[in-house]
Formats: sequence, C-alpha cells, structure tokens
Amino acid sequence: MRLACICLILHLLFAPAAGAQPREIDADDTRIEHDGLISGRLDDDNPRDVYYVDGLRGEVIRFELTATDGDLDPVLGIFDDSGEMALFHDDSAGTTGVHHDLTMEHTGRYFVVVGRFGYSLGSTSGVYDLRMTRKGVLSERGSTLRYGDSVIGTISNTNAEVYYTFQAEQGDILTISMVRSSGTLDPFLRVVDGDRFVIAENDDQHSETRNARIDALIIERGGTYIVMATRYDDSSGSFVLSVEEAENSGAGSTSLAPLPIGYGDTRTSTLNNGQYERFYAFNASAGDLITIDMERGNSGDLDSTLILADSAFRPLAEDDDSGEGQNSRIIDYLIPADGKYHIIATRYDGGAGDTSGEYRLSLDILDDPFVNIPDGTVSLEFGTSVTGKISEDNPQDLYAFYGRQGEVVSISMTRVDGDLDALLELLNSAQEVVTRNDDRAANDQNALIDHFALPATGTYYIRARRYAGTDGDPNTSGAYVLVLAERVN
Repeated sequence: MRLACICLILHLLFAPAAGAQPREIDADDTRIEHDGLISGRLDDDNPRDVYYVDGLRGEVIRFELTATDGDLDPVLGIFDDSGEMALFHDDSAGTTGVHHDLTMEHTGRYFVVVGRFGYSLGSTSGVYDLRMTRKGVLSERGSTLRYGDSVIGTISNTNAEVYYTFQAEQGDILTISMVRSSGTLDPFLRVVDGDRFVIAENDDQHSETRNARIDALIIERGGTYIVMATRYDDSSGSFVLSVEEAENSGAGSTSLAPLPIGYGDTRTSTLNNGQYERFYAFNASAGDLITIDMERGNSGDLDSTLILADSAFRPLAEDDDSGEGQNSRIIDYLIPADGKYHIIATRYDGGAGDTSGEYRLSLDILDDPFVNIPDGTVSLEFGTSVTGKISEDNPQDLYAFYGRQGEVVSISMTRVDGDLDALLELLNSAQEVVTRNDDRAANDQNALIDHFALPATGTYYIRARRYAGTDGDPNTSGAYVLVLAERVN
C-alpha cells in the first residue's frame, strides 16, 4: 500500500510527456549508503533516477546533488515510506546543484528522486553526482543511534530521563557509556529489550568515578533496544552518551555468543590473526549420528581444525586433517545425551598458528545406525551393562553398538548363576567375526575381549553365547552380565 502511494505521488508530480518512459519505484531500486557518491545521467529517455536509503529517527544526512556535465538543471526530492515528501529542492539560488541537510523524522526507508527541472517535460540533460554524508544524530529523546554514535544530553528535575534506541543483531557485543560533562550529575544507565525487560544496568563504572558504563553487553536476539539515560538520586547536569561495538562483536566471534547452526546448515566465514576461532551452537538428541566438515574456501592458506564440545565447551572430539588436503572432518559422532553442543572452527595451533582464509562449515545428521539391525537385537552405548540368560532354548544373544575407527573397547561377559561357560564374539557390520574370547584366564569360564582397537567406523555386533567345543561341556547354561566399555589406549 505504501509503495503504491509513493508511485502515485511520483506519477502525479512528474507525469511523463508522450513517449517518455520514467521508471517506477519498486523494491529493486538502487540502495545507497549514508556515506558515498553515486553518479548518473538524465535525458529525454531517463528524466529521473530513484534510489533508496534506510534511515533512523534523528539522523542528519547531508545531500549534495551537483551537475557535472551538459546543461542539466538538477532537482532533488525525498519521500518517506508512507509517501510523505520529506525534502524537495532545486538550484533556485543560482547554483548548479542542491545542497541540503535532512533530519530523518522516523526510522524507515526513504526514496531519493534525482530529476531534471520539469522532469519529463524538461529539456536539460547531463551527468550528475549525488553525495550523501551522515553528519550525526540529534540528541533529542527518541533518536535512534548507530554504533559509534555519541550524543549530548541533559538531566534535570523536569527532564529526569532521556531515552534513545538502537538496532542490534544477535551476537553483537557492545559497550555503552554515560559520562558526566557538567553539573552534579551521577549518571545511571539501563538497557531495555523490545519486550521492555531490563537486560543490563549500571550506576558507577568503578569506585573512583560516578560515570556509568555497561561493558561487554551481549545481544542474545536481534531487534530494537532502548538505552535509558537517567540519574542517581536528584543530581543534575549534562552528559555524553555513546554506543560502541566491541572488536570481537558478531555472532560466532566469542564463546559467549555462538552462532546457531542446525542439521543440514552450512556457514561461511573467515579466520585470521585477529579472529582465529569462531563458535557455533546446535541442539542434539541422544543417539544422533553427526558429521561436521570444515573446508577451506577459495582464498587463503587456512589449515583448519575442528573441535566438538559439550554445553560447557568441554572438548568431545577434535580433528585436524581427516578431510581432503588440509580440511577437517569429524565423522559419524554419536551424540551421548540430549542437550546443547558447540562447534569451534579454528586453525592448526590456534592463536599460535599463522594460516588464514575463508572456510565453509557444514553440520549433517546421518541415518540411524541401528535402523537395519536384525529384529530382537539390543543396541548398546559405551558404559552400559545388560543381563541375559543362555539356555537350550536361547543359545545366544545379539547386541549392537556404534564405534569409530581407533576407539578402544573392552567387552566382558560374567556368569552370575548356573554352569555357563561364556563365549564372546565381536562382529563387524557384515556380522563377520573380528575377534573372540572364551576364557579370560585359565580355569575361568567368563569371557573378556580386552582393549581392542576398532578397525573401522560403523556398526558392530556382540554375540554372547556358550562354549560349543569338543574339550568341554557344550550344553552349559546360566545367567550373565555383559558390560561394554570404552578404554583409553
């Protein structure tokens, strides 16, 4: 509706002559920055150009429109996103351009129309330069600040509180300060989120000053925030308030603000000496089988390293070069419990390393490793124990677990009643015997596969049965306890 309103106003104001085809304003018009220069040409075929700029309430922008070639007589019009004209000027003062400051009345999109005098009915043509310069922001209550802005205000009995707003993204890390510049003012700062909840406040930065300062404020979700500048007790005076972004600001730049990543997602970023690690977070369920890849991008010589950590950033798995070349890969990691997990994307030797460059990080979940195991097979995790019973009617039990190449396991089968002569077999995913054990020691009918290094990553089976040889009783029976444990090699 607003867009249609703007188009209608422009059509009425700058109606084209027969045959002229002026452009309509739409979402594809060129965006211009607050500080920069853009050039264009106006003539009979193109009597006007339309740009847009995103402005904040209270910002002061300097517009300088200058004809640089031909006999162009330039005109500048600016409309807000409701269709209201915010500025209209030509060179009526006898100059070859328009120079004017505009204070943004509200936060939103502003359309900048550069035309020639008379627009479609005009006759001049030529090249123009449009320069925009952000001069700052007003100190008035309700002005919207950008990072790096400073404003001056006054606290008194009739004006005990001044508020400003700012736009923030998740993971931004900020420092907000309020410094007394005159009077007896004892500054007090509060920061309020979009739901009007106070997320930070400060009275005295430290014991030797009355100035207020909020350090390392981490933005947990993007949106609009309010800075409330007020006082302690009934002090009064003027102040300087500033909002600064920390060097390590941005989601993923610190463990305090990890960037969310989900299964199937890919993230791209850059590592260098100033930022040699980035942090990501995801939620997982027990039994999820995940693979994390970190691949070097098209630029740089990055030698990547991956770390998978738990919710407290305790490392669970780490890899340097399991991917192709100098790429990192943590493959088929079985999540042990429900909860939050972290990925640290870094480089070989971390802060002491010297490689840098772009990378691409991806997180994937694999199919359930136990989806195709035989019916009746019990799946196990490391550190668990189960009980069973071998008899004439049940000569063996089958268990499955998922293991990674190089993991060292121990499996024990201990008789708890009867005359069972236990026998353990470890099978690979094709149910081929990898190793076996009958008696853990002489004259001992319990079985133990001890400190065995798994030869490959995948699904393994444990077959618990009874001895069936010719030099003993093949018909023993009884209950047993089976334990699967991971060992440190």
